[in-house]
Amino acid sequence: MKILRVRLDNRRHAFDVVTRRATYEFPYALTKPSPSPGNPVREVHVDPELGNEGFTYVLASGDEGTVHVDHVLAHHEDPAYVREQLLYRLTLDAERAMAESGLSKRAVARSLRTSLSQLARLLDATNQAKSVDRMLALLGVLGRDVRVDVTRRKRAGAA
Repeated sequence: MKILRVRLDNRRHAFDVVTRRATYEFPYALTKPSPSPGNPVREVHVDPELGNEGFTYVLASGDEGTVHVDHVLAHHEDPAYVREQLLYRLTLDAERAMAESGLSKRAVARSLRTSLSQLARLLDATNQAKSVDRMLALLGVLGRDVRVDVTRRKRAGAA
């Protein structure tokens, strides 16, 4: 995801990161090096060297820091980002299971009632156009169980 703009908000001690999807607040406290009252952010810009998928900031001391958009999305638990990460993990597990299974790709495709080219797309870690349910079906054919663990979030400052 590309960053369109990034702004300083020294009052809230955060960067405002603007993307096509939304504007995200990213706290200074999560950056390294972290800005402080004695060493504030002097400059911030979307970084073209990161393909506009990150921003770089410069502190008054001259120290620089860079934040990738993935860090911002993870902090906000963006649903689309969480889905992409889940698909990526399921794909890596499917690739590993495929290698360990001893089954041919043709046999797996037949069990899924799909084509070899569709199986190749399911096993492609860069393909985000696949569905979680197809990945679960693939892992099932490969003899893997998938468990989902839903837990209560731990709030900052909670006892």
